[in-house]
Amino acid sequence: MFKRLLIAIVLLGLIVGGIVWFKFFRDDMIAQYLGSMEPPAVPVTAQTLEPVTWEPGIDAIGTALATSGVDLSIASSGTVREILFKANDMVELGQPLVQIDDDSEVAALAAAEAGMSVAQAETNRARTLTDRGVGAANTLEAAEAQLEAARAQVASAKTMVDNKKLTAPFAGTVGIPQIEVGQYVTPGTVFATLQDLSHMRVDFSVPEQQIAALTMGGTVTVTSEVGGFSATGKIIGIEPRVDANSRLISVRAEVENPSGELFPGQFLRVRIALPKEEGVIAVPQTAVTSSLYGDSVYVIRPGEKADELKVEQVFVTLGRRSGGMIEVTKGLAGGDQIVTSGQNRLASGGKVKIDNSVALDAPAEE
Repeated sequence: MFKRLLIAIVLLGLIVGGIVWFKFFRDDMIAQYLGSMEPPAVPVTAQTLEPVTWEPGIDAIGTALATSGVDLSIASSGTVREILFKANDMVELGQPLVQIDDDSEVAALAAAEAGMSVAQAETNRARTLTDRGVGAANTLEAAEAQLEAARAQVASAKTMVDNKKLTAPFAGTVGIPQIEVGQYVTPGTVFATLQDLSHMRVDFSVPEQQIAALTMGGTVTVTSEVGGFSATGKIIGIEPRVDANSRLISVRAEVENPSGELFPGQFLRVRIALPKEEGVIAVPQTAVTSSLYGDSVYVIRPGEKADELKVEQVFVTLGRRSGGMIEVTKGLAGGDQIVTSGQNRLASGGKVKIDNSVALDAPAEE
């Protein structure tokens, strides 16, 4: 009985040992097989670097303003008798826009003019008598004073009448009427907006580090995300102080708007053109991989075989950006061939093959 049990235990141990040995043997063979295999070359797009002419600039966000733009308000109280404009009318300087009821003011003007006529006649009579030597000098002086007072009353009455007729202070486009005929209005009531759209101003801010690049008369380009508007203008004002809270300096530019596509208050992208620079190394932004360790670019190097290409991950120092390009100040030189897309499947030392017939996926920033 004991002999049979011993034989069974020995057989079981041999079987278990064989299974374990076979497992390790199989794993070793698989590892040797895979270790002898070379990974296929990864297809990438590439570009050979050459020094370029860099067109630097300062990018900012701006707001459009009319060169002449105001909210028109009423100068005196009364009932609106007539509205003499429609929304979006082009009006000229001095064109009547609103008429307020002025019956009492017109009557007061007529009375003042009648009083002035009487005062004028009294003055003429006193002057005639004084010239003949039969009138006292103080009588003429009193008559002349009465005439001046009457003229002042007439001028005051005319001002009251004029305040009832509201006119355009400059030529431009008038907005939507904010009042109605028959409405009683008080001084300061806004009845419409008036904007001169032929010339526009653009207000924007730039960081204090770029103050030295700002010059009066400098060229700016503004673009709108609505309607594809684009225009070129010049800087007409630079605030002589930096905002202590934001560390930004305010700048104002002026642009032409002959087509009237740009409206006050509109969002604009502003770019201040700076002098061109020669011999700058720049790469497409898709060629740069960013990680916690820094920014890097994959550079293509010759492999061990004649027709073999490998990549080397080179850490670089980046500078300014312009459009889809970014300046490299350290790490690359003219003549280097870099990977522009397909980096998400690469590792330093990996094999690659260049295929510029199709753009591959750009690497995602980590």
